[in-house]
Order: sequence, then structure tokens, then C-alpha cells
Amino acid sequence: MAKAAQNVTLSPSRDIAFDRLVLSQSNVRRIKSGMSVEELAEDIARRGLLQSLNVRPVLDEAGGETGKFEIPAGGRRFQALSLLVKQKRLAKTAPIPCIVRDAGSAILAEDDSLAENMQRVALHPLDQFRAFAALREKGLGDEAIAAAFFVTPHVVRQRLKLTSVAPALLDVYAEDGMTLEQLMAFTVTSDTARQLQVWEAVKGSWNKEPYAIRRMLTETSVRASDRRAVFVGIEAYEAAGGTVARDLFQGDDGGWLEDVALLERLVGEKLQAVAQALVAEGWKWVEVAADLPYGFGYGLRRLSGEAAAMSEAEAAEHAKLLAEYQALDAEWSEADEIPADIDARLSELADAMEALETRPVIFDPVEIGRAGVFVTFDREGKLVLHRGYVRPEDEAPIETGVNPDDGIDHGASDGQGAAISAYGTVITSAGQPLSALPDEEDDGALKPLPERLVMELTAHRTLALREALGRSPEVALTLLLLKLVTDTFRTSSSSGSCLEASVRPVYMAAQAPDLKDSAVAQAIEERHAAWETELPLGDDAGLWDYLTALDAASRLSLLAHCLSQGVNALHERVNPYGAGISASGLTRRMKHADMLAKAVDLDMVEAGWEPTAENYLSRVPKVRIVEAVREAKGEGAAQLIDHLKKTEMATEAERLLKGSGWLPEVLRRADLVALQGEASTEGQGGDVGDRDDLTADPVETLEDIDLPAFLVSDLPPETAQMIAAE
Repeated sequence: MAKAAQNVTLSPSRDIAFDRLVLSQSNVRRIKSGMSVEELAEDIARRGLLQSLNVRPVLDEAGGETGKFEIPAGGRRFQALSLLVKQKRLAKTAPIPCIVRDAGSAILAEDDSLAENMQRVALHPLDQFRAFAALREKGLGDEAIAAAFFVTPHVVRQRLKLTSVAPALLDVYAEDGMTLEQLMAFTVTSDTARQLQVWEAVKGSWNKEPYAIRRMLTETSVRASDRRAVFVGIEAYEAAGGTVARDLFQGDDGGWLEDVALLERLVGEKLQAVAQALVAEGWKWVEVAADLPYGFGYGLRRLSGEAAAMSEAEAAEHAKLLAEYQALDAEWSEADEIPADIDARLSELADAMEALETRPVIFDPVEIGRAGVFVTFDREGKLVLHRGYVRPEDEAPIETGVNPDDGIDHGASDGQGAAISAYGTVITSAGQPLSALPDEEDDGALKPLPERLVMELTAHRTLALREALGRSPEVALTLLLLKLVTDTFRTSSSSGSCLEASVRPVYMAAQAPDLKDSAVAQAIEERHAAWETELPLGDDAGLWDYLTALDAASRLSLLAHCLSQGVNALHERVNPYGAGISASGLTRRMKHADMLAKAVDLDMVEAGWEPTAENYLSRVPKVRIVEAVREAKGEGAAQLIDHLKKTEMATEAERLLKGSGWLPEVLRRADLVALQGEASTEGQGGDVGDRDDLTADPVETLEDIDLPAFLVSDLPPETAQMIAAE
């Protein structure tokens, strides 16, 4: 016989005066969590008590009701009400809605307390986001919503931002098809079509991490921290109608500029405006470029001007700043720790003095008329003006003092021609000097010497100088430095010297976009600028005196810098027809480069190079990408990417290789690779990518690893074999 279902009897509800309620010791909540009692009290004061208290009668020893009621479920609400009573915002006798459990109930008080806290289900985040949106639609602002729910306005904006995600993706999230972090990643753009496109691309992929979603959504945008964006300014970009996508859920460096074409146009317009302002200075030409290549001044002569003197007001201000700096420095020089405000003030004073000490350079107006300016901006987005560069074709013509029709080459770049010009203008006719013509009359005027005679006389002087210089090592070093300094700092074909030794700065015809911003490029430019500031380049006699007075260490330092400009370790395409470098010449160049690298203990990792998708990974076959990850991170990491498409593989490999110290073969030290090969032969070899640890786990030997195709593809077989053997 079926058992009849028992009817459910609910506990009655009634209002009980507050002063008749006490907190039960059966309440299971002991640890504070969630909203504070103070916040809950403010919420009850604003909207009233939304949930009744669960109470039971308090019995005396005889089992009779005392008129008091204990609260096993609703303790935090009771504490909030107590706070309002204490603040005299609620009367002690105010009626409180309560659910009254029978004193003889079989359900324990602890059971009620535990059930109330465990049976509740937290609101789904998406419902919370939509509720915020509904409140905003009904007229509540972000500040009002934030105050009502005791969160910051930023949190409200975050929640509301999530409702801008494509409805289809919200449905996926509601059905637990993606995590909250993934959903938040889609808020970096308001383009719902693009959001859906990216989700379709990643939902079946192994890599659905939020960072990957953000990267794909912003790959056609420009970060606000990009030097172009900093140069133009976000305000100017937005004023021109540009939009900025921002990530409210994590640091985004200011967001992403979505209209790249507009940004490029604004960059060009700002550079052109600067160029127009420079026209008034009288330069012959002004060249603007958002991205000047490394060595942009190669072949041009740099003007040497004089720094403008400080005005009386500037000098007085500088003296005042210096006095304050010296006083603070002396006061705190013995202290173990300098207070933050004092340290900040010292930095302010140093910056202010540096600004006054950085003086504008004054150039010769005549030189300005044949020189020009490069206008660009640096990697921090700051405007940079390179003033005073003279092109070879704009140099003032050199008067050689000889007859142009005498059949002898008098090129402006010829050092002998420059020397001859010191003797004055030589006028010739029909190949003969005018003084030798039969009808010439000697009028007593001092005529220039015939060129043939000058050549014969200077030949004698040249031999005498060679002999004397061979006995004077110190003078020889000064002369060499004079020539090398001229070649290094006056890179113009119009300069001449009596010494045929030279250093030819090497221009990198093929260079990666990041070459000019690399740490080594910056170090070279800073060292070059430091010497350029010190050297009296405008006067050869003054330069000679300066070089003579230099101490031995400074001479060697300057010599090393000048010689460094002529280092050429570039791989070039071998021309089998004789033009350009030969196969044997390339092999010898690379051997010399290896010897030099060993001598200076070159480490390309310390020099700042690391593999990226742009500079290496996307430009080699997939098998090389996988091999690079295998060498640096092991077989497990290689298997994580071997199934990806080329673009995704290169991007992920860049992340895996970051900080690993891995180098492609062409950038590894030949001596360390050879030593590694010997260690591998003995069973103690390490990864060929390691340059320091030569006792790591055994891996492939050097013979098992192919050199990059771009290195050997254009070489004859014997040359490729020689390079591989090294």
C-alpha cells in the first residue's frame, strides 16, 4: 500500500521587538567574510531588511518560554541591526521580521544555521552585470550604483564593460563554455564581429588563454605606449576622431589606438609642422622621417658649432640651483638613508641644472646655407632634431689652384688636390702654364708655381716625412688618430689628409627595424656623442694640439672607438664574377670576426639580442622554430608548438624563448661552439645554445645541426663547407 505524502508545515512569521532578540551560540558562522557588518548596516538603513531572521524561543530551566528569542540563522543581520540601534538610527523596540521555529522542533539550531549559509546560491556574474546595466538604463549613474552595492565606480564600469561583449559570447559564458577571465579579455574591443571571429579561431585551439585572446583582438591596433602614439599624444588622436580600446580588467599601458591610418597621418603632419618651423633658421634642406635608419648620417659631414652662452638670468638661476643642491648633498651625505622627499628634491635640482646646461648650438650662417636637418622622434616618442649635416654635393667647391685643362684629375676628394690648393690658383692654357707661353710678359707679379714642379717637390717632402715619422712613434700615433678622427667624425668625401691610412664606417644595407634601438647601438651613439662634444673638430691645428695633449689611456680609448667604426663582420652575397666580395674573402672576414669576438669576449645575449617573431622566428622554416625551442626548453616544450600554424608557432616560440639565452648558430661564438663539440664528443656536452655551461645534458653535436639557409644559400659549396666546419 503506497504511503501518503506528508503535508509540509512552514514556520510562522511575526514581528518581534529588537530588544527581545539575542544571538544564539548555535550559529555556525564564526569567521568574518564577505560584506562587512558596517556595510550591511548601511544597506539595511537604505533599503530595509530584505530577509527575515530565523529565531527560536529561549526556554528557562523548567522548559517554559522566557519571552526572549535566540537567532541561530541571521547573525550578521542582527549585528547590523545592533549597530543601527547603537547609532540611535533604530529604536530598541523596533519590530523585526522573524521566522519563528517551534522550540520542540526536531531540526537542530545548528542545522538551520548551516543550511541558511550553505543552501544559498551566489548570483551568477552575468546576472550581476546585466542588473547593473538595467540600473543604469533606469537613470542611476556609476557612482550611485557603486554606493548602493559598496563597490568602487571602477568595478561598476568593469561589470558594465562585460555587457558590451557579443551576445553570443555571453551565452557561451552563461553555459560555462568559457571562463570569466576569457570573457573579460574580449572587452578590449567593441567590435563584436571581431570578437566572434577570434572566438571561432581559438575555441578549438589548445591555447585559449586570455593573453592570447587579447593579442589577437589588438593585433591590428597600436598600443598607447607606442612611440608614435606618445609623439602625437592621445588627446590629439582622440580630438581627430580616433578611438582607443581599453582593458578595464588589467594594466593596458593606456589602451590600444584602433585607427592606425589616422595615427600615421597625424605623425606625418606633426613632423611636417616642425619642418616648416625650421625653414626660418635658413637650412638648405630638412628631411623628416618617422624612422631614421642606423647610420643615417653616413657620408655626410657634421657641422661643429658652439654652444650658446647662458644669459645672466640663466647663470644666476643655475648658481642658485647648484647652491641648494650642494647644501642638501652636504647635509645628507653622511646619512644612512636619504628621506624620499629629499631624494626627490635632489633629482629635481639635477634635472633643472641639466636643462640649463644643455645649450642650443650656434652654427656659422654660411655653413647653415649648405647644410640640413633630420627631423624624427626617438623610441620614447620625444622629438629629435639632428641639425647640421652637409651632403657631399653641397660642399663648397675646392679651389685646387691648377689649370683644369692640364689633363690631370683634380677631384675634390683627392687629398693631394687639397694640399695643392694651398699654393693658390694655377692658370693654364693649352696644357701649359701661362708663365711658360712665349708671349707672356714678366710683370713682376708673384705667380703660382707650375703644377708639375709642385708635384716633384712634394714627392721629395713625402719621402722625408716618411723617414722622419718612422723614427717618431708618438707623433705617428697622433697622426693616425688625427686621420681616424677625421674619418669617423667628419664622414664626408671632401675631407683630406696626408696619411693614406683610413677607417671606413660600414653602413648596414640590410638591417632589422630594431637595430637602431638596440642597446649596443645606443651605447655606440652615446660614446660617439661624448667624444664629439670633446673634440675640437672645426680646426685641424686645434685638433692636433688636443690629441697631442691626451693621456695614453684616452688616446687608446679614442683609437679603439674610431677603429670600431670600421668593423665589418657582415655576411654578403658572393659574386662569382668578381664584383664585390669573393668566397675566400668572405670566409676570411668571418674568421677574423670570430677571432675578434673571442678577443673581446662577445656575448650576443648580453648585447641585448633575443629571438622574436619579427627578427628571426617568422623568417625561418617551422622545423627551425621547433628545433630552437627544443634546444632551449627541451622536447616537452617543442611538442607544445609543433602542431601550430607558422604565425602562431613563431609567436608562441618567442614567448617560450624569452630570457632563455638561446642564439641561432650564426650568432654563437665559434670558439665556444668548438669547445662544446669537444665536450659533446667526450659525452659531457651541453646544448649548443649554451655559451657558459659546457657540462649540461648531452644533445646533438654541431654536425647534426644545419646552418641557417640564408647564410649558406648564396655561397659556393666549398665556402659553405668551410663556414660549417668552423
